[in-house]
Amino acid sequence: MKGTPFKLKQKLSPSAAKKKAARDLAMAKTPARKAKKAENQRIGQRSDSDLHHNGSGAPIRVSIKNNRGNFGNGTKNE
Repeated sequence: MKGTPFKLKQKLSPSAAKKKAARDLAMAKTPARKAKKAENQRIGQRSDSDLHHNGSGAPIRVSIKNNRGNFGNGTKNE
């Protein structure tokens, strides 16, 4: 199912899944991730646009078409 728009669950053994869940949770609770999540919540998401981070890391609001289409360059070679 290459290129499927659905997020498929990984096929992991129970012990591997438990370890991955612990790693993911630890990563989500780092100060850097908490700061990024708080920033995105402050800015807020709208259904008519995406948040794009420019070269300096500052988020800017752009159209969904531009952000997901790599600003006219397509995504095939990313």
